[in-house]
Amino acid sequence: MEGKHSRWSSQPRPCDLLRKIRELTRAIVEDLSNGRSPEILIDRFRNYCTKPDSNCYCSSDLPILKETLTLRRESHLRRLDVLLRVLVIVQQLLQENRHGSKRDIYYMHPSVFSDQSIVDRAINDICILMQCSRHNLNVVSVGKGLVMGWLRFSEAGNMFDCINRPNTAFPVPIHVEEVKDIVSVAKYILVVEKESVFQRLANDQFCNTNHCIVITGGGYPDISTRRFLGLLVDTLHLPTYCLVDCDPYGFDILSTYRFGSMQLAYDAKFLRVPEILWLGGFLLDSEKYQLPQQCLLPLTAQDKRKTEAMLRRCYLQREVPEWRLELQLMLERGVKFELEALSVHELNFLSAVYIPSKIEGGVYI
Repeated sequence: MEGKHSRWSSQPRPCDLLRKIRELTRAIVEDLSNGRSPEILIDRFRNYCTKPDSNCYCSSDLPILKETLTLRRESHLRRLDVLLRVLVIVQQLLQENRHGSKRDIYYMHPSVFSDQSIVDRAINDICILMQCSRHNLNVVSVGKGLVMGWLRFSEAGNMFDCINRPNTAFPVPIHVEEVKDIVSVAKYILVVEKESVFQRLANDQFCNTNHCIVITGGGYPDISTRRFLGLLVDTLHLPTYCLVDCDPYGFDILSTYRFGSMQLAYDAKFLRVPEILWLGGFLLDSEKYQLPQQCLLPLTAQDKRKTEAMLRRCYLQREVPEWRLELQLMLERGVKFELEALSVHELNFLSAVYIPSKIEGGVYI
């Protein structure tokens, strides 16, 4: 199967971003020259609120307010200093058509930045000001995602032929915008939370038997993994399932794939994959597949706090109330389990029985 993708069809060009950077810096210089305190207005976004019973606008992709950075406030001086330093680095990357990581940028002024999170915040602010995604600034993250299965694609002229070795892990491409010539004969896409589950499926020759594509972000997915998954979904139009541990962190990772993260809420429309279906694990799977009591772990106090906080997210009530019911049941029962617990029956139980039975039986939400 081959197809065209449209998720990033209207991305800004480097020349447009360089023009916006010049306009921003020119306005700052003019204000300073005329004795005025420069003001930078930054839109603020969110992809959920914690008032599920109210009529919110979290799904609109519109900013909820504007933050004003000004030299008149002492607390803003450092943020503006960092933002402008990072902006100069971004300008250089765009002018020279080079790429750098967030960590590269941090080490260009470590004594000034002092912490990686300060650089991350500045990069996000610049993306909002420039109305672009992070990769448009030539700022990339070190990818940790893996893919295998019935898939072939090229990235920057290099061919990745997973089809010839469908159970071999290939790194998810970092420069997703350069991925072309996507071809697949897969029946579906399966996203798994952890690399250990990914490797279990590889060892069991899962893709050979089931003619699918398997992707993992190795826990919370990085931007490259989320963008690559979105590209495959847009291009191939295949059913897409997600398999995570039956615990609060697995559920949060599932939600990150489908709805995006709060930190990158400004870019959620490009990073979320609303087509994704939750395949498991569900708490009642522990009964259906007869997991011994020893395989069920008690929720910790931190687990309970995280679950209670997630239950208040507006998108659960608005878009996937069935997901919320599953999360509520986990909290009420006070237990969780890892997917690897299914190996109590047989080492290949996950790949030979659990996943096929759920997909064939339509047991997903």
